[in-house]
Amino acid sequence: MPEISRAESVDLLTRLVAIPSFSHQESEASNYLVDAMRGFGFERSQVDAAGNAVGEIGAVGAGRTVVLLGHIDTVFGDIPVRVENCREGPMLFGRGSVDAKGPLATFTAAAARLGGDWARQHDIRLVVVGAVEEEAATSKGARFIRDRFNGKQEPVPDYCLIGEPSGTTRITLAYMGRLLLEMKADQPMMHSAGPNPGIATSAVDLWNWVNGHAACFNRERAGTFDQMRPSLREIRSWTDENMRDLAWIKIGIRLPLNFDVNAFLANLWQWVCENEVGRTPPPEPPPIEAADAEPQEIQFGDDELKLKFRLFGYEPAWRSSRNSALVRSFLAAIRDQTAERPRFVSKSGTSDMNVVGPAWQCPIAAYGPGDSNLDHTPNEHISLDEYWQAIQVLETALRRLGQQS
Repeated sequence: MPEISRAESVDLLTRLVAIPSFSHQESEASNYLVDAMRGFGFERSQVDAAGNAVGEIGAVGAGRTVVLLGHIDTVFGDIPVRVENCREGPMLFGRGSVDAKGPLATFTAAAARLGGDWARQHDIRLVVVGAVEEEAATSKGARFIRDRFNGKQEPVPDYCLIGEPSGTTRITLAYMGRLLLEMKADQPMMHSAGPNPGIATSAVDLWNWVNGHAACFNRERAGTFDQMRPSLREIRSWTDENMRDLAWIKIGIRLPLNFDVNAFLANLWQWVCENEVGRTPPPEPPPIEAADAEPQEIQFGDDELKLKFRLFGYEPAWRSSRNSALVRSFLAAIRDQTAERPRFVSKSGTSDMNVVGPAWQCPIAAYGPGDSNLDHTPNEHISLDEYWQAIQVLETALRRLGQQS
C-alpha cells in the first residue's frame, strides 16, 4: 500500500474531529477510526470490549511490541469544525483537535506510512489504540489495554507512547498524580440566625483543611511537580423537600512523585474524627490503591449530621527515564525533521501514562502535535503544518526504533 499523503492525513483528522465523542459517547468515533485503519492497510482492526478503537500492524508474535496509546474521547463543548488560513498557516478548529485526536491521528497516519512489510522486516508489532474515557477520570480504555497486555494474555509492551499534545519538538516524560475527593453533608433545616453554623460551613471547613495541609506539605518544595496542588472543583448548598440542609463539595488534588496517599487520608480522617459531631465515630476507609477503578464511599453520622465521603480517580505520579531507546529515537527524529532543539517536559496534569506506566514498567513517553494550553478551551485548534510534521517525526522515530536490537 502506498504511503498516505498529507491530504489523506488531514482528511483523517478532520473527519475524526467532526464526530462528537464526549466521554461515554465514543462509539461512532471508534467505529469510524477502525474503518479508517482498515482502509489505510492495518492488518487487524476492531472496536474492543471496552469500546476502544484498536488497529495493529505486524505479526502478532513479533519479537517487539510498541503500543501507541491515544484517547478518542473529549470533554464537552461544541466548536464548529473548520479550517482557517491564519498567518501561521492552516488551522483546524474543533473539540478534540488538540486533546487528543491530533496525537491519535498522528499515531494512525505514521503507523500506516510504515506498513506491514516494514513491521515484519524489523520483527515489530505496532498497536494503535484510541482509548475511551480518558477525560472521565475512569480511564476505562487504558485499564482494559493495560490488563490485556499483562504478560499472560499478551506480552507486556517493549515500548509505549502516549498520545498527548506536547508540540512536535517536545517529549513528555512525567505526569503528576491525582486524587478526587467529594463530601456531602446533611443536617436538619435551620434558620440562618440560629446558634449553629450553616451546613455549607462543613464543606468550607473541609476545603480549608485540605488547602492548609497542602501549604504545610509544600513549604520547602519550590517546584510545581514536587508539590501537592489542591483545586476546588465544585461547591454548592441547598435545602431538599424533606426540610434538610445539604452541602456538596468536590476537590481535586494533584500529587507529586512518591506521595503517600494513605498517610494523607489517615490525617484527613483524624481531622474528621476530631470535628465530627455525631455520636458514632466514622469507620476508617480501607487503603486506596491505584488499581482500584471503583470509588470508595464512606458514610456515617446521625440525624443531626450525616457525612458521606467519596474517593475516586486516584493515580500516582509517574516519571519515565530519559535513557531509553524510545527517547533516543525521538531525539534523533526531532533533529532530523525540524530545525529546533528537542526538549523534555513534565506536566502538572495526568494522562493514561499514569495508568499503564506503573503496570508495564517499560520505556514510555508522551508525544503529539498541538499546544496543550488550548486543551479544553473554547478556542481549541491545531496547526495542520505542525500535525504533518509530527507524523514525519513519529515515522522517523519508529523507523529508528525498528533498527535497534
